[in-house]
Amino acid sequence: QVQLVESGGGLVQAGGSLRLSCTASGRAFSTSAVGWFRQAPGKEREFVAAIGASGDDTYYTHSAAGRFRISRDNAKNTVYLQMNSLKPEDTAVYYCAVELGGILYGTEDQYDYWGQGTQVTVSS
Repeated sequence: QVQLVESGGGLVQAGGSLRLSCTASGRAFSTSAVGWFRQAPGKEREFVAAIGASGDDTYYTHSAAGRFRISRDNAKNTVYLQMNSLKPEDTAVYYCAVELGGILYGTEDQYDYWGQGTQVTVSS
């Protein structure tokens, strides 16, 4: 099993930056793909970014490309989401998830384990 804990959320003004962390327990983490998703109030959860097991492959949704950067440190069992140029529409609960097969998927039903989420609020 894999347990995930997100951190780094908070309140930031538009144009600011935050770095989210997703720390995992379990040996499977280093061979798994990891995705970040978000859910805004009243909306469905949506894909943000994903990274392959080695960190060489990444995949972003259109709204995140160019502003967000996903990375990982397997020695620390941690994946990061650096978010720059934040906008009020980025306000959401952000979740990380693990895909044990190591494949980068953009749909949440392919992911095996989920964290509890961290709130990001961007004020205008």
